[in-house]
Amino acid sequence: MEIIIKLPDMRPRLKAALFDFDGTLSTLRYGWENIMEPLMLEMISGSQPADENLIGEVREYIDKSTGIQTIYQMQWLAEAVKRYGRNKGLPDDPWWYKAEYNRRLMEMVEKRKAEILEGHKSPKEYLIKGSKAFLEALLNKGIEIYVASGTDHPDVTAEAEVLGLSGYFKEIAGAPLGKADCSKEAVLRKLVDVNKLEGPELMVIGDGRVEIALGREVGAITLGVASDEEKRSGINETKRKRLVNAGSHAIVGDFEELDAILEWLKLS
Repeated sequence: MEIIIKLPDMRPRLKAALFDFDGTLSTLRYGWENIMEPLMLEMISGSQPADENLIGEVREYIDKSTGIQTIYQMQWLAEAVKRYGRNKGLPDDPWWYKAEYNRRLMEMVEKRKAEILEGHKSPKEYLIKGSKAFLEALLNKGIEIYVASGTDHPDVTAEAEVLGLSGYFKEIAGAPLGKADCSKEAVLRKLVDVNKLEGPELMVIGDGRVEIALGREVGAITLGVASDEEKRSGINETKRKRLVNAGSHAIVGDFEELDAILEWLKLS
């Protein structure tokens, strides 16, 4: 565990935790970038080979946009297809691109879910290490746990169920179908405005800059999860840099240093 910004010693007791899902707890969608990048290059370039500048632009955008709702990424793609003008005849509708991306991504996700449901793999093989113990510790300390994800709501709820995590969460909020609304911001605003939580009474945990930046906006404690999703433990340096820049108070690669995390949160 790496402390980036020291928390004030005098602060109110933590009451709620808001988790991102993919890459923070679940690795069912590990490798999504390897599906989005070819899709974007194919749609923008058409029959022409993608040049280095285009490849660089797409990779930079994917890195920068990690954690946002997929439809916003597809809005960027639709605009890029139009801007480059290499692939005539494709629709302007970002929802069309989202449907095609989702179709390709879900082929991979459904195979992984089937491995669990058919007993070939256990749920823990698709969880960041220490996830369940951390969730259990938070519940035992009376912390309410929420999930907000850029993944479509029906999919994130189904994936939480397959991984045996549903029972830990007071609420799961995925991206609403057919709407370009930010589920992460909506849940945060609800916790602050409706539940009347203030600043460090709330913690935000995630592997994307979006949730960390939103957490800092409302004064929450932020824990950046620079997860190596392939190993499910240890630090991914690219993620770490992104999360430090977003303003994380602390960085972990997984939740195996449970005692250190709880001590940092004054929950031990």
